[in-house]
Amino acid sequence: MTLTKEELTSRLVFNAVLPVIRVMLEDDPAMKKRFEKTTAQVQFQAKGKEGLVGASLCFDQGTFAVNQGFVEKPDLVFSFKSLKAMNDMFRGKPVLPSPGPLLPAMFTKPRLLKNVFAVLLGMKILMPASKPKTPEKAHLKVKMTLYMVSTALSQMNKAGDPDMQAWTEKQPERVYQWSVDGTDIACYLRVKAGKSKAGRGVYKGRKPFVHMIFKSVDAALPVLGNTIDTVSAIGQGLVFSDGSPEYGGRLGDFMMKVANLLS
Repeated sequence: MTLTKEELTSRLVFNAVLPVIRVMLEDDPAMKKRFEKTTAQVQFQAKGKEGLVGASLCFDQGTFAVNQGFVEKPDLVFSFKSLKAMNDMFRGKPVLPSPGPLLPAMFTKPRLLKNVFAVLLGMKILMPASKPKTPEKAHLKVKMTLYMVSTALSQMNKAGDPDMQAWTEKQPERVYQWSVDGTDIACYLRVKAGKSKAGRGVYKGRKPFVHMIFKSVDAALPVLGNTIDTVSAIGQGLVFSDGSPEYGGRLGDFMMKVANLLS
């Protein structure tokens, strides 16, 4: 069954957006310090057509994971009246979770509540319009965005997006790689006969079918901020695309689709 726009977006939020919080906790010293001694489970949930859907953030003394579904006794609950309301918050719109489930934490766990809100505000760095003010923040934005996008593309395929499935189902095993020259930023998407898997780093198993190499962090920002399309960026020397131009262009189209769903 084909998912609605909001159902697909919520899947991307749970499986692609929330997981990149880990990058923030690892690479942002101030955010890392906030959670280095924290053990807590934070539930996100929203009302879908067939009941609640959700995922939980699991903080454990400096480590972080996202578990799909629900936990028995979460320390905080961010509950939304609809998928659209939750999605809109992650789109950067002025939407807040239902206050009821959070009220007890205001008195019993105010520090945790404050720190989780700091994380959510920090996630706004993913917004296309976000303008990092330091080189460190620019690096963080590009890294988080590429990690999120590569995972989101795989999730779109697994969710049954018709265009994405039509693109992947006839392909033999291929690797689509992204990297930023001179940095540690690299991620990839593997596809084979309709299946897909995203990963971090440089894929070692085979030569990429398409490798999108950004000249620098600054060169990546306008592309990931949707102020310039991939073709124009290649023409201006901001990006070098090694591999099939046709498939590279189609990959850029899907990246734009992810951006549109999340903005």
